[in-house]
Amino acid sequence: MEAVLDWVVLVMRTVGSPGVGLATAVETVFPPVPSELVLPLAGYTASQGHYSLVAAIAWATVGSLLGALLLYWLGAAWGLERICALADRIPLMDADDVRRAVAWFGRHGRTAVFVGRLVPGVRSLISIPAGIDRMPLLRFCVFTTAGSLVWNAALILAGYELGEQWHVVEGYVGPASNVVWVLLGIALLVVVARRLRHRLNQSER
Repeated sequence: MEAVLDWVVLVMRTVGSPGVGLATAVETVFPPVPSELVLPLAGYTASQGHYSLVAAIAWATVGSLLGALLLYWLGAAWGLERICALADRIPLMDADDVRRAVAWFGRHGRTAVFVGRLVPGVRSLISIPAGIDRMPLLRFCVFTTAGSLVWNAALILAGYELGEQWHVVEGYVGPASNVVWVLLGIALLVVVARRLRHRLNQSER
């Protein structure tokens, strides 16, 4: 991670504010690169005069949108039927579960995209079901941009104000991300347990 951050600093200082957009696009597509480190670092770099605070927020939001669009198009290209076919091949998974999840997204898509961009661990992944569901592109862009703007501005401003202590932000946001992943893991275990119980009940009949 230290090597990644060194690269981020190099890009931001060499390219300027567009480098913030590039770094944000990368962290959107590759979730292991955490935005809670990249964005405060962008704010700190802005405080050193390498670019303006407004430019950092604007380019970060552009990068977030471009990364989200890439994941959206991957979801659209893969399609619901391929995802369902893959689910049927995976033990304890079922195509009907996937269809129900996509149907839920179809009912709550706008809220899911906007709120999802504010949730660590979900920010990147939420673009894939949007693509599978073929959410209207303009609507996807509007709600992705709105959610990303709120998230990016908050973390970049925090890094700007904290200065050399920019890394403190990760200490607050990081645990929230861990909680999200734990909750997702619990949800997965519940689904697996229900699937096992369903199959056991069928075998007893």
